[in-house]
Amino acid sequence: MEKIKFKTDNDEIDFYVLEQTKIGGIDYILVTDSEAGEDGDALILKNIGVPDDAESVYEIVTDELELNAVAEIFNSLLEDNEVVL
Repeated sequence: MEKIKFKTDNDEIDFYVLEQTKIGGIDYILVTDSEAGEDGDALILKNIGVPDDAESVYEIVTDELELNAVAEIFNSLLEDNEVVL
């Protein structure tokens, strides 16, 4: 799994990328806070930054309709793995 650092206003957080996809021109990533084989929390993030910018800007998907739709796609992409959303 690829490990990436996210900068918040006050801190840096490490996440591991489980999967990524693009829907309607928007990039989404499924990340977790723990390494493979460990239980952890998963989040779906979407890129809200400027396309083709060197640094991406991600926010947590909170809209229930959008979250359910993207989670369904990630579930189908990960159906061979032991990831449950």
